Amino acid sequence: MLQSITIHAEGNGKFAITKPHELSKLNPKELLLYSTALCAGLTAQSIASKERVELLKLEIEMSGELDTEKVEGKSQFVSFSIAYNAECKHIDEQPKVSHAIRLATEKYCGGLAMLRKIAPVSHSISIVSIEEK
Repeated sequence: MLQSITIHAEGNGKFAITKPHELSKLNPKELLLYSTALCAGLTAQSIASKERVELLKLEIEMSGELDTEKVEGKSQFVSFSIAYNAECKHIDEQPKVSHAIRLATEKYCGGLAMLRKIAPVSHSISIVSIEEK
């Protein structure tokens, strides 16, 4: 069974969970995915800021495949996937955004490091810019 959560930056440095989910109604497996996506998002934002790049949009979908057909206490994750969809202002900022997301994913997000001890983690990055410069 696939469990999935999507969060998006709201422009004030904070993230919100994307409908139809509500944070107060998440099961423990979804909470793990949510907290990991939040960790990755905050880390990517921080690194991008240090690179002097403004992320106009950042959406993160975190999913995990369970070894059971429904969520149970004994269910275990067998794999994870994290997908980033980002938007920046200029096309020449895309490499910096990509670098920030890769650092967050591969090195600095403790939540993702923890998940790697449970099961393999794959990631994808999609970046668009609104101006060519």
